[in-house]
Amino acid sequence: MVSTQAPFFFPMAQFILFVFVASTIFHLQQRLAKIQPTWMLHTQGSGPTTQGSTHSQLQGMWTINSQGRLGNQMGEYATLYALAKMNGRPAFIPPEMHNTLAPIFKITLPVLHRATASRIPWQDYHLNDWMEERYRRIPGEFVRLTGYPCSWTFYHHLRHEILREFTLHDHVREEAQAFLRGLQVNGSRPGTFVGVHVRRGDYVHVMPRVWKGVVADPGYLQQALDWFRARYSSPIFVVTSNGMAWCQENMDASRGDVVFAGNGLEGSPAKDFALLTQCNHTIMTIGTFGIWAAYLAGGDTVYLANYTLPDSPFLKIFKPEAAFLPEWTGIAADLSPLLKH
Repeated sequence: MVSTQAPFFFPMAQFILFVFVASTIFHLQQRLAKIQPTWMLHTQGSGPTTQGSTHSQLQGMWTINSQGRLGNQMGEYATLYALAKMNGRPAFIPPEMHNTLAPIFKITLPVLHRATASRIPWQDYHLNDWMEERYRRIPGEFVRLTGYPCSWTFYHHLRHEILREFTLHDHVREEAQAFLRGLQVNGSRPGTFVGVHVRRGDYVHVMPRVWKGVVADPGYLQQALDWFRARYSSPIFVVTSNGMAWCQENMDASRGDVVFAGNGLEGSPAKDFALLTQCNHTIMTIGTFGIWAAYLAGGDTVYLANYTLPDSPFLKIFKPEAAFLPEWTGIAADLSPLLKH
């Protein structure tokens, strides 16, 4: 049987018109992409928003300096997260901050690469260490926050979100929990885990010489341990420090409830930090590392209070009431070594 179906021909004029329209659309898109400045972002879902705002309203970008070690950079990250959200701006972090935080935490803020950052007309905005009312309305679309902010007054209203941002990676958390599961108090499983962070290092010299202050002494640590022993059954104290040799010489471990657990490596702080956050409660001395460990652990916290003289220049840049949560318990430091001089 011979087919009677006629061959199909696409009209040449329509074909030429199709090619022309498609080519025009393609080249227009390419030209628009070149015209738009690389630093002019109208983001869609790339950063936090304020209540009632929409993604299409967000424009520009905010970032923050990346200074200090882990505790400082956690404070900088949380402050950027909170203030950018409060001001309705998308937030981006520097690569250095990502390199410090991302190996430990499941952070979500995007990274602002150096090549992009170098082309942005930044407006630097310095922050004090505590929240001020004027920070609720910071002008500018391309703002780079500076300073060393580390205060719950910036971000405590977003506590659930901040805890989510600083969720430990599974392998980091599991390593800490595996260590804690193996601990015993005189042959029995502990009833309560108390993380202890003893900050020494450069603070041993900087506090008395520069800030008219002291670091934790054996007396404070003994009082802090006894505070928990009086309140909890069979506690175990998991000690981390960048001065572990001092801790072993000055902390009484004869009761079998003190474990010197951390490695004190400031360049690789994940192990020590994870151990502290996986405990039920916290004893801290001074420094942002201990503050953040206590904030993430929750539970009861005992901290070294009033550790500078009243005329210390440190109090001009640091407000204790903005650093330590009101429900935490302070034990006053012994300032007598400073008065001898």
